[in-house]
Amino acid sequence: MIRAGLPELTAFVAIAEQRSFSGAARAMGVSPSALSHSMRGLEARLELRLFNRTTRSVALTEAGEQLYRRVQPLLGDLECAVNDVTSERNTPSGSIRLSASESSFKLLIRQVMPAFLLEHPRIHIECSVDSRLVDIVADGFDAGIRLYDDVPRDMVAVRFGPDIRFAAVASPDYLARHPEPKAPHDLKAHRCIRFRFASGTLFRWDLDHLGHSASIDVDGPMTLDNINLMVEAALGGIGIAWVPLDQVVEHLQARRLVHLLPDWGPYYPGACLYYPANRHPPMALRLFAEAVREWTRQQA
Repeated sequence: MIRAGLPELTAFVAIAEQRSFSGAARAMGVSPSALSHSMRGLEARLELRLFNRTTRSVALTEAGEQLYRRVQPLLGDLECAVNDVTSERNTPSGSIRLSASESSFKLLIRQVMPAFLLEHPRIHIECSVDSRLVDIVADGFDAGIRLYDDVPRDMVAVRFGPDIRFAAVASPDYLARHPEPKAPHDLKAHRCIRFRFASGTLFRWDLDHLGHSASIDVDGPMTLDNINLMVEAALGGIGIAWVPLDQVVEHLQARRLVHLLPDWGPYYPGACLYYPANRHPPMALRLFAEAVREWTRQQA
């Protein structure tokens, strides 16, 4: 029977996540040479190459990728079991790795996390902000934060925050040079600021009013992958931006931006904290999810 010890598998996962022997060694508090020796021994017993090594990079082989996808969740569950046992006796502790879109994460930073982290000083939250729709299980995250429509249906979803309404906005300077659109299809004649997902897909402008809908494939001088930069481009008079209304309210009130076609802004279900339904969530995540639920109940 081929055996791999827990320290070796822990080291293997650390190297896979760091994509570096030296980085994994620093994280584990051991020497790179000891880590390299351990991996050579593991590969010899498995009779498999797990890493492709060069002088500049470390990458998983196909076999290494397969082993990582099986072992990483198991080690995570083992760590959770230990943390749960010790947390019942001591102060709750542990780390929560989140993948989130910037706009969805911002609300929790402002409203939930300050009190939560004060109440649980030994819990650490790490967040990777990304516009991509990542596979949180495959990429080693405990949970994700995205709009409800983007959450896989096999996940536990904790709704929070209001529904999201989109709006077309432009600066007074832009409108002084271009006629204000009166109907959705007028947008095709305007200079529009587009959003591109990390997947490469361009975001279409879907407008809706009293049962009538219009999906406009606009054109313009600029394409961005960040909502905040789209707002800045609109403020600079570059063109019309299609952005969440709550991110431009202050600019509209200060008349730095003008809300165009205000009756046509569609609503989308708001943000969710989500995590796998078929895995026992660690205590730190359970406490955080309950804090999100409690804040949502208070708002309701």
